[in-house]
Amino acid sequence: MTYPRNHARGARTGSVRRRRRAAALGVGLAAVVTAGACGSGGNGDSGGGTAPGRDRAATSGGDCVRVIDEATGRRTAKCLPLAPREDRVDLEKPVFTHPTRITNPLHPTAKVKQVVYGGQVDSKPFRTEFTLLPTKRTIEVNGERVAVRTMQYMALSDGRIKELALDWFAQADDGAVWYLGEDVYNYRGGVVADTEGTWKAGKSGPAAMIMPAHPQRGDVYRPENAPEVVFEEVTVKSVNRTVPGPHGPVEGAVTVNELHMDGSREDKTFAPGYGEFSTSSGGDVEAVSVAVPTDARPGPVPAELTALTEAARAVQGRVTESTARQAHSAWDDYRGSDRAPRRLVTQMNRDIDTLDRTARGQDRTAATAAALRVAQNALDLRLPYEPLARIESDRMDLWARQLTVDAAARDAGAVAGDVTSLELTWERVRPAVDGPDASRVDRLLHELREAVDHKDTGSAVKIAPELNSVLGGIG
Repeated sequence: MTYPRNHARGARTGSVRRRRRAAALGVGLAAVVTAGACGSGGNGDSGGGTAPGRDRAATSGGDCVRVIDEATGRRTAKCLPLAPREDRVDLEKPVFTHPTRITNPLHPTAKVKQVVYGGQVDSKPFRTEFTLLPTKRTIEVNGERVAVRTMQYMALSDGRIKELALDWFAQADDGAVWYLGEDVYNYRGGVVADTEGTWKAGKSGPAAMIMPAHPQRGDVYRPENAPEVVFEEVTVKSVNRTVPGPHGPVEGAVTVNELHMDGSREDKTFAPGYGEFSTSSGGDVEAVSVAVPTDARPGPVPAELTALTEAARAVQGRVTESTARQAHSAWDDYRGSDRAPRRLVTQMNRDIDTLDRTARGQDRTAATAAALRVAQNALDLRLPYEPLARIESDRMDLWARQLTVDAAARDAGAVAGDVTSLELTWERVRPAVDGPDASRVDRLLHELREAVDHKDTGSAVKIAPELNSVLGGIG
């Protein structure tokens, strides 16, 4: 697909999944490990360590990975408190015989087609759609061409596009999953502002273990291992945990602590059938809302959920006190009739309450954002009951309708973001769609991109209804 213009490398601040990375792409890789004070092994590792919080320069032969100041992106004089080298489980060279046959239950590529996360980041509602793509590609690492699976990470802040990443994974013969890089696009005003965080194994740094085959308490590994570009060191804290999932207890979970380039730490939980299950740092929380096929449920969509979907569509199209009340009433009816996923209940309660309050207060901007999130939540609630392709098509319909709302408000940046979200969702839908409908969507998205690139919201509004019509026949 064609990504939006204004595509340039540069500093990144306030990112989501990668918010602990520094804007260090301008630092040459020759300076990845500081000369004189730091050394690196053949696998790009830096060993040795002392207790967290201490400067460990010269404690293990002078090896050091410098702390990066998150605010400035500059290297400091301090060394990260790395774990002892002997605790590392990622130092053996991986063998990739069948790298795309991923069976590790703690990694999403083993089972998940899509997992949706929700929570709060930087005091704003946050969601992620993490989707396995059918994309085929290989990456050359130390002269070896390794086939990888690709997952699309699409993050939205307050309902709007914030970040896209295409992540590449391969499983070694011993069952460990390795991270071979990512293409990252950070958005501002609906278009790509920079690509900070992009890296590729064999070019920007080594391949990095992202999940051991059989993690044990005390194991240490580095999911990203190009210091001053991307770097994380993980220590396993506990294994075989049972955690509350969307529809009940989930067994076999693992909790880890992650050390970032700026010296901060973050706890994460991984669970079978989901992969990364939850993460928290300070006031930020991100957790699984729903995943398929893990949370798939038998039977048709409940009538109350269909009514909620219709009410959400109505309030997204026109926010009034009346449409907000109808959405709230439909949510109450559905919530009392079905066992909805825990995180989605929390999110919908928050967004319905915000919608009520802002609709009464005539805060158009906040009400529009809340209505968009309510519509997104309603589709997430339907995900366990319907084919993923159908939900993805309905998400595109949602973005096309939102484009009309944003154009009426003369918000060119929001319209650009709507088109971007349409394009990114279509990237997931397109491989499953054949015939003239696919070609029509391709053409209409191209026309929308041309319109928003020229800030022609009038033309974009005229195209949206035709796109809605085509999408009605897909899924």
